[in-house]
This record gives sequence, structure tokens and C-alpha cells, in this order.
Amino acid sequence: MTAAWARRQEGGGAGALRVLLWLLLRVGQPIAPVLLWPAALWFFLAAPAARAASRDYLRRVLARPTWRDGLRHFHCFAAVTLDRVFLLTGRTADFRIEDVGLERLEAALAQGRGCLLLGAHLGSFEALRGLAQRSPVPVRTLMYKRNDGALTRLFDQLAPDVASAIIEIGTPSSMLLVRETVAAGGVVGILADRAPGDQKLVEVGFLGGRARLPAGPMIVASMVGAPVLLCWAVRTGVRAYRISIEPFADQVSLARATRQADLRDWVARYAARLEVACRAAPLNWFNFYDFWESGGDAAALALGAGTDRDGAATAGLGGERLSAGGAVGAS
Repeated sequence: MTAAWARRQEGGGAGALRVLLWLLLRVGQPIAPVLLWPAALWFFLAAPAARAASRDYLRRVLARPTWRDGLRHFHCFAAVTLDRVFLLTGRTADFRIEDVGLERLEAALAQGRGCLLLGAHLGSFEALRGLAQRSPVPVRTLMYKRNDGALTRLFDQLAPDVASAIIEIGTPSSMLLVRETVAAGGVVGILADRAPGDQKLVEVGFLGGRARLPAGPMIVASMVGAPVLLCWAVRTGVRAYRISIEPFADQVSLARATRQADLRDWVARYAARLEVACRAAPLNWFNFYDFWESGGDAAALALGAGTDRDGAATAGLGGERLSAGGAVGAS
């Protein structure tokens, strides 16, 4: 991502969004399927740059994607976005959420060191909220919020406890809060596939091309010194999600003499695991911009992806400029 994305706000009028949320909360889940396909079709037709980005991605994970696959991709994004309303408000009785690898997280926390969870704009980060609610330790999220728009503000109002658990990138205390949370045996979640502004990026192989991924999450991991796990929550059906947790590193180390090479190696390892996850759940990828080239911000903005906690404003978890109270310096 570039500085242009970081300066922009997510789309969507507050009035229209409030009406939509009112309908969803009053009428409930039965109205959601009625809204999904029209919403998906609207964005599919009205956002040509996002549609092109979707097509580029799908040809990397599907043999011969058709326009129907593209529409299904947009539909999956719309479904996950609507599901957030019910997940945030605790209306989860009709949801089926499967946990795979939860014992790995429990084992990491049993060491008393806390841990980092690295995710991506793949599926629903909000579906992980159930894990946070059941967790006996603090769970916080490190994210970029400067371009929050009406949608994110409304979601924050729906679940103020979730909003209060956010550690915002770019504040003087951000790195200090990460350290304190992990030192207390807690968990810090980071979406590690996108970075705001002019953050440090590392070019690695990803889905048959070269992509620039943020260095920040690995730098944070190396400074914290806690175990790192990968976590994805992908949509598998109507109100159904599968949360997968897998080990990534007991500790991320960046040696002074080989820092850049080590950093590239860690980011490449993350990209390799993310690629496997994308191929396993191809419609759950919600980076609707030209991910393999620079200057793709228009597509993400056209769809409103990349600016709220699940698809958007949870965007990029930074490069080395985290304003970490001196803990992470400018590169």
C-alpha cells in the first residue's frame, strides 16, 4: 500500500449505513441473504478497478476463473462484512465456528510469555472475537485507524469493548502497549499483509508473482521475543467459519549482521503460509487492489476494502515507523 491509501477514508454514507444496520439489528439475520447478492452485484459492476484486482488474484488461485467466480468473490466479502454486525453484537446463536489448532495457542500461553497472532485480510478477523472472549488473558489488536470512516465508527459503537482493545499504530505508546500486553501473558493480533503510508516493505514471492509485504510485524515480533502463531478465520458457508491456528516461530530473530536477509526470510515464510491459506479458501481474500504492483490504491478505495477492522482499517501492521516510543526507529 502507499501513502495515498493511508490518507483516504473508507467510503459509505453514515446515514445509509445507519439505516442498513437498523434493518439488520431489528429484522435480524433473515434479511441478510436478501441484501447480499444485490450488494455484491452493485460493487462488482461499480468498481472496475477492484474487479480487475479480483480477477488478477483469482487467476493465481483458480485454474480458469470466470466472471461468476469474480461475483462470488465479491459476495463472500459482502457476507463477511454483514456477518460482522451479528458477531460484534453477540448474536451468534446461528453461527457455526470451528476451531482448528486451538491447543497450539493454549500451549503457547501456558508458557506465560504471551504471544503474537499474525493474520491477514483473509476471511473475518471478527470471527476470532469468540476466542478473545473465552481467553483468560488480555487480547489486543495492533492496527492502523487514521482513515476510519463511517462504517468503522458505527462498528465501534456496536462493540465499544472491541474498539477499546485496539492499539493504534502511529501513537507514541503503541510499542509500549504491545510489550506490556505480551509481558502480562496476553495476546496481540496483527494483520501482516498490508502496510499504511511509507512503511518499510519487503519484496517476496507470493502466488506466482512478486509482492511487497510489510516488514513491521516481523520487527515487532523480534523485539517482543514471544512465540508467534498464524491465525486465519475463513468463511466456509452461511454463517459458518473455520478458525485455523498454526505455529510460526518460537521466536523471530534478526541478527545484526544479517538483519535484512533475516527479515526477508521471515516475511517470505509468512508469505508462503499465506499462499497455502489462500489456495485453501480462495474467495476469502479481501485485498481488492493491485497487490502485485505499486499504485493499486484506487481499487481498494473503490470497494471500501482496507479501511475497516476486518477488511480494511485493520490494514497494515506497519513497517519500522510505528512511533513505538523509541522502540522502533525510522528506517
